[in-house]
Amino acid sequence: MRLSHPQADVFVPAGGLTPDAALRRVTHLCIGAHQDDIEIMAHAGIADCLDTPAKAFGGVVVTNGAGSPRTGVYAHLSDEQMQLVRRDEQRRAAQLGHYAIQLQLAHPSADVKQPNHPGVAADLLAIFNGCAPEVVYLHSPADKHDTHIAVLLRCLVALRSLPVAKRPGRVLGCEVWRDLDWLVDADKVALDAGRHPELASELLKVFDSQVTGGKRYDLATIGRRAANATFHTSHATDKVTGITWAIDLTPLVTDPSLDLASYTLAHLDRLRADITARIAKFV
Repeated sequence: MRLSHPQADVFVPAGGLTPDAALRRVTHLCIGAHQDDIEIMAHAGIADCLDTPAKAFGGVVVTNGAGSPRTGVYAHLSDEQMQLVRRDEQRRAAQLGHYAIQLQLAHPSADVKQPNHPGVAADLLAIFNGCAPEVVYLHSPADKHDTHIAVLLRCLVALRSLPVAKRPGRVLGCEVWRDLDWLVDADKVALDAGRHPELASELLKVFDSQVTGGKRYDLATIGRRAANATFHTSHATDKVTGITWAIDLTPLVTDPSLDLASYTLAHLDRLRADITARIAKFV
């Protein structure tokens, strides 16, 4: 497997397989911008693969993690040192979650934000060509982190360039830096993120540079999943203990003529109509 950046990292946790063979096994693929994004947004996919031996999870981190905030024991680290810390944390998460493969492409965020960057485009296309996942987890188009949106856009370009028969059956945009509980129920994709709770916690705590460095993603992520499950419906008991919300992005891949912004804003239009109609019923 050839990746474009000299600092790219290819890790096959279980060993015994070449990277190409490990990638071919992947049925559930998550592509996130940063180390720990995978574990925040795609725990449902990790759990699916743990629960079904024939399935295999693959993780891809596109950027190098150099710009992350740091305090305490990490405050003195340079960007180069921080990249190594975050790389190793992501490797440990892949081991804990029994991923088939973990790829870290190591691109600077500035390169990912650049449309048609040749290295980013080539890496993503090679990854999608190297496997045939049933489902792909991406960032939500309503996310408020610029790098997340840039990664999503680069992934959409790569997916749309694939032959129709090679495109995944389902593509989902998952919440990270903006919740998706505002979606009307008909637009929500509920990902069961309440399974393997001990593992879920451990996967998030692996990223110690973030957790003890001032960002309690371990508490916030588990809390959001629990809140999503409880507030999903007002007139029924909870069916699962944790939910990650997602938007179905599959139509954007099957129909490349669709515009991402218009597609996303249509979800807001449906929320607006729902609010208007609900108020009107009782005026």
